[in-house]
Amino acid sequence: MQPLHFEERALKPYAEPLSVDELEEGEVYFTIQYSGQDRDGLFPIMETLVFIGFNLDEEDVERRVYFQDLESYQAGIRYGTASSEDKSHSYAQEPRHLNHIFKFENALNELLRCSLRRRKIG
Repeated sequence: MQPLHFEERALKPYAEPLSVDELEEGEVYFTIQYSGQDRDGLFPIMETLVFIGFNLDEEDVERRVYFQDLESYQAGIRYGTASSEDKSHSYAQEPRHLNHIFKFENALNELLRCSLRRRKIG
């Protein structure tokens, strides 16, 4: 079997999360965060989410963005119709707090930056 080769790429020294204007309903995005105790950014916590819309709760007064976990979304479970037995997780947040949500390629770039930081410490 031939080894796979990943193309070389130049990485910017900073993360490139998506902006609220880039969100598309039904599209998959990736969160990458580091725990508060991981000051060097060596241990990423990653999750795959689907953007499900804006202001989905009747009580939303300010603009809020909503995401749902990929597994439940693919199983056909939808926000607002999920029962207590359904294993579904949804997240709502203000658009200004999207600095940890990425499109695939930018998530990959962030993981590559993390890999380089890890190499440095040996």
